[in-house]
Amino acid sequence: MIPLRDDVPTRIAPTVTISLVALNVAAFLYELSLGPGRRGHAGAEAFITSFGVVPRELLAPRVSLRTLLTPLTSMFLHGGFLHIGGNMLYLWIFGNNVEDSMGRVRFVVFYLMCGIAAALAQVVMDPSSNVPVVGASGAISGVMGAYLILYPRVRVYTLVPLGFFLTTIALPAWAMLGYWIVLQFLGALPAVAGAQAEAGVAFWAHIGGFIVGAATIRLFARSDYLNSRRQNPWAPQRVRWG
Repeated sequence: MIPLRDDVPTRIAPTVTISLVALNVAAFLYELSLGPGRRGHAGAEAFITSFGVVPRELLAPRVSLRTLLTPLTSMFLHGGFLHIGGNMLYLWIFGNNVEDSMGRVRFVVFYLMCGIAAALAQVVMDPSSNVPVVGASGAISGVMGAYLILYPRVRVYTLVPLGFFLTTIALPAWAMLGYWIVLQFLGALPAVAGAQAEAGVAFWAHIGGFIVGAATIRLFARSDYLNSRRQNPWAPQRVRWG
């Protein structure tokens, strides 16, 4: 399922969400400019290895400052067009409303916190891995967890494949996001059993970010917003706050 839009209006322009999308795209374009690398010049692969989270390196007895910063730098790097395209779509659809619920400064802190927590969750659950973990999906998973708590019954218009056809279905957020997080747990099960998980997907980062976002959203959202939601927490949100 691919989310396309939702029914939630926003009170403020999503400046931070737009800026995050722009930063991620700019970083990805820089990666592309590096190319495959050549003698004496590091390419995109070496760049990702240097600034992505490598669990085994982060848990080493002696860690450089660059390695310590990789939980932050890794969330602005991506491994391909589909990777960044999907992440930015999810960030745009869910991020603008979560930003609206807490304001710009709090949203920056919230987003970075979820991204760092997601990276550390992957490190803890796969400590011996030498594979770099990159992408904004951990931070965006935190945004999705927050969205689920704030807007459980808001309609999310989703593109769904039906055989050879595509159709759009309006699903409540709890159904769409609940389906998504269940898929992440199912994807992580092989690793729990000691088998090889699906290559290229940091499921534990997704799960960790989602849980942290859902658990901390009430600490970040505005009090006037939370008060309005307490009165009718299951009603679709259609109000603009002035």
